[in-house]
Amino acid sequence: MVGGMGMVDNYRAKSPSVLLVDDEPDILELLELALRKMGLEVDRAGNVREALTKLAARRYDLCLTDMRLPDGDGLQVVQHIAQRNPDVPVAVITAHGNMENAVTALKAGAFDYLSKPVSLDQLRALVKSALNLPQAALSSGKALLGTAPAMQKVRDLIERVARSQAPVHISGESGSGKELAARLIVQSGARRDQAMVAVNCGAIPESLMESEFFGYKKGAFTGADKDRDGFFQAAHGGTLFLDEVADLPLTMQVKLLRAIQEKRVRKVGATSEEPVDVRIISATHHDLAERVQQGKFRQDLYYRLNVIQIQMPALRELREDISVIAQQTLERLRGDAQVHFSEEAKLALQGYDFPGNVRELENVIERALALCSDGVITLQDLQLTPAERSHPEYSVPGDKYPLPDYLDRVEKKVLLEALQKTGFNRTAAAKLLGLTFRTMRYRMERLGIKDPHGDEKLMSGHPTDDAE
Repeated sequence: MVGGMGMVDNYRAKSPSVLLVDDEPDILELLELALRKMGLEVDRAGNVREALTKLAARRYDLCLTDMRLPDGDGLQVVQHIAQRNPDVPVAVITAHGNMENAVTALKAGAFDYLSKPVSLDQLRALVKSALNLPQAALSSGKALLGTAPAMQKVRDLIERVARSQAPVHISGESGSGKELAARLIVQSGARRDQAMVAVNCGAIPESLMESEFFGYKKGAFTGADKDRDGFFQAAHGGTLFLDEVADLPLTMQVKLLRAIQEKRVRKVGATSEEPVDVRIISATHHDLAERVQQGKFRQDLYYRLNVIQIQMPALRELREDISVIAQQTLERLRGDAQVHFSEEAKLALQGYDFPGNVRELENVIERALALCSDGVITLQDLQLTPAERSHPEYSVPGDKYPLPDYLDRVEKKVLLEALQKTGFNRTAAAKLLGLTFRTMRYRMERLGIKDPHGDEKLMSGHPTDDAE
């Protein structure tokens, strides 16, 4: 028993280590004192060369660097860590009001930034978030299904930006999954256990925006019978998701810009500001850069929000993945019921453009579940009539009867489109359509689709079909 206690007494958990990079002794002293009070181990470096030497000699849990250094700038330190130790968070200290440096550092891979004079409250919040980063490989992005390059790029970006505190702007058509992407970023990052406040900027009356975002003090206006927090205070320590941010009026854009830059807000009717620790993720189906050119959105706010951009692909750009997404959606909506798609229904889904994207796909399948019988969703249950199609190139001329002839025409048109897109490379076309090469060849032969380069190439394989 005594020996066991001795083992416990002799055990010491290793304290997280921080590298401070700054050439001003007073700032170094202040930061080191604050960090040591948090129980952290601290090393110092006075310039870029010394910082890189220390980073090569050992692994730190966090690096905090000034942007202005005698032999270079903090961006060199950020880039060095991003290339060699991307799992180590690095934050930068910038001159007051110099947000351009902060934005540049965030784009280069910095986790977060602090402005001079450094607020110890903000320093503690930053350190807490940095040391809370998940170290294991992120897996939340798997909720976004599909193997198309556009979706893989989205998943990769989510994994990278989840570790950062940089503002993220998510663009894409309505129904393409922008809020899902935002939630995956949060779930994979350091703020996953904190609040995520989602705000539809287009749903708030302009007269109420300031009080809704920043809160108000009792007596600030008629009806303000008590103090009330706003969205920023509610999201303190977590994430504020600004959906349809393009709908913000210009007057509110100015106030939002200041809150993001200063990390402080003033309640309506208050005489002083209060610090807020909030990560901003924004989204809109509008082209925000175009809104800037039209004078409807402030350019400076656009640059603050658009530090990292994620473009959500439209469902029609993921045509090879539609069948997988549809099947997963069906399994989620059908519950314990045994329901499946007919082959004709699968083909129709894959050929439809879905102007409402994933949201429309969910609605179509939910409607089909209510209409289907005998556990099979048929083409008729989907109700995807040509009149509903917003892209007429996917409607097929001619009568729908007899049904087999109509379906053959639909299939032939889809196959030809895929072949034309790939230069009649059957392997690539099959991949685009989510088919095996054998199935692709069979369907081409059955439907009489000829290779324009010659029938003998169709039978032996197109010269570009080396992967067959």
